[in-house]
Amino acid sequence: MKTKYTYPAIFVKEDDSYFVNFPDIQPCYTGGSTLEEAVVMAKDVLESRIEVALQKGESLPSPSNIDTLKGDKVMLIVADIENIKSQTRFVKKTLSIPYWLNAAAEKERINFSGVLQDALKERLA
Repeated sequence: MKTKYTYPAIFVKEDDSYFVNFPDIQPCYTGGSTLEEAVVMAKDVLESRIEVALQKGESLPSPSNIDTLKGDKVMLIVADIENIKSQTRFVKKTLSIPYWLNAAAEKERINFSGVLQDALKERLA
């Protein structure tokens, strides 16, 4: 069984952050406040999306030619399925925050999952 999948990601700089989209895998997008953070988040979201697709028995599309894609930066991201299996699975959590805080965070394109994970890691350290 194939354990590594490589797909191009389009990185678009917006103000002080990066938005990331995988054109071949939909829906599959994320972002980060720095390019480095966006690359890490891109790998995480791609691995998660591929894991879900494989569990559902969905076939994965062929990756686009990186030379045909447009964006501030286009990079190949490698999803390592063995890496996914060695990590704890992600769980979905529902939470409530004030409307104004949600609106302000969305305006700044803040990755809610990333912020929550960072805060929990800091709190538990």
